[in-house]
Amino acid sequence: MCGRYVSSLPAEALVALLDTVGPTPNWAPTWNMAPTRDAPVVRRHPATGERRLDLLRWGLVPHWAKDPKTVRLSINARSETLSSTPMFRDAYARKRRCLVPADAFYEWQVVAGGKIPHAVARADGQPMIFAGLWEGWRGADGTVIRSFVIITTDANETLRPLHERMPVVLEPDAWPLWLGEREGDVAGLLRPSEAMFRVWRVGTAVNNVRNDAAELLAAV
Repeated sequence: MCGRYVSSLPAEALVALLDTVGPTPNWAPTWNMAPTRDAPVVRRHPATGERRLDLLRWGLVPHWAKDPKTVRLSINARSETLSSTPMFRDAYARKRRCLVPADAFYEWQVVAGGKIPHAVARADGQPMIFAGLWEGWRGADGTVIRSFVIITTDANETLRPLHERMPVVLEPDAWPLWLGEREGDVAGLLRPSEAMFRVWRVGTAVNNVRNDAAELLAAV
């Protein structure tokens, strides 16, 4: 599961890390990225094959939807059913795959009496790159919505005490395959990460999407 995450790296850092070209959009760093917000995402341009860094809305709207307001918001997609779930199968089959950079993500551990928020980050200090799918929706009035969803898989041993699911975290050598720059077994990438992760408890301020500051990551 992934319902909130941190996206605080500046644009120039993401361009260098993910080797993108073309215009770079402007956005403000956030320590509490929430569904329906625009987030930096890397896609392969369908015409040129170049990697582009774009802002897409978190919460996938399928291209066949008549009205995006009536579609159930999907922020996560189970890796096991991408090819069969109507919401995601077109994007998966047509290689509308993307990379979603994150500094960390939040997970809520269910305990007696409530839920305790935790932060999760790579132990090596590097950003996490989630596997995602994207879609483009166009309304009759010409309105265009480009949106994405984060793919999840079974949690690894470190994260299993928090939640049974985790985002699919891709290593650099997997990025070209996932983006469709080379052929190979894409489904084989959709597995629990073998990277080392840090997990720490954070304050309940993260529960409110209006709270957005680096202090949300402070350990309690």
